[in-house]
Amino acid sequence: MSFEAVDIRILGPAFLAGLLVLATHVPLGREVLKRGIIFIDLAIAQIAGLGVIAADMMELASAWEVQIAAVTAALLGAMLLTWTERKFPTVQEALIGVLFVLGATGSILLLANNPHGGEELKDLLVGQILWVDLKSVAWVGLLYAGVLAMWFGLGRERIGHAGFYLLFAVAVTASVQLIGVYLVFASLIVPALATRALSGTRGLSIAMVLGVTGYFLGLVVSALFDLPTGAVIVWILALLGALVAPVVQGLPGQGAGVKVR
Repeated sequence: MSFEAVDIRILGPAFLAGLLVLATHVPLGREVLKRGIIFIDLAIAQIAGLGVIAADMMELASAWEVQIAAVTAALLGAMLLTWTERKFPTVQEALIGVLFVLGATGSILLLANNPHGGEELKDLLVGQILWVDLKSVAWVGLLYAGVLAMWFGLGRERIGHAGFYLLFAVAVTASVQLIGVYLVFASLIVPALATRALSGTRGLSIAMVLGVTGYFLGLVVSALFDLPTGAVIVWILALLGALVAPVVQGLPGQGAGVKVR
């Protein structure tokens, strides 16, 4: 255990990145749970990652070119899921799973002859949250502000299915490059799942507190014991979710909550 490793200069930007991710992913995660499309984030994240890898294969060096490739891939995936939800609503979750597998195996195929492919794939999945800098956080913060303005300003009814998938694709594309696929999934689903019995602002607030606490404790524990940060945060979020869920179930005045179809 090393208390010297708890360095605010490193953990501060990482924690700020976590707060930004939670600001968008907690409300979107509750919507994902309500729609019963739990693995949409994994699918879109993998497709966005496939776009990043494809950009690297095409030797697109600038950050903007990589972002455009990733967003384009994610938006195409989102448009496909919008179409399948309209045409095949009863098997939408299964189709999301197929898209995830295609994205994951597509990444493996593209990296098959890359000597650093294994490391790139690991970074895509687990993330490098400790390497986040303030410039990246500021850029993502502006993007998330636009996503939140549309989500809360227009409302889910006016945004519709297509709008939801497109906003989701944009948010996940940025976050998966910031913190990795696994942590994106945990940030979306664990707080929403733990507070599914509560609706409205109350449920959203408790979900946010759970997420913020999970990121804070995860960063500190990973620094103290020199463990992979993303994996530690995922585990602590899950443990907190398991503790919070039964407490939430016993709270008086519950709303309809989030129903999984």
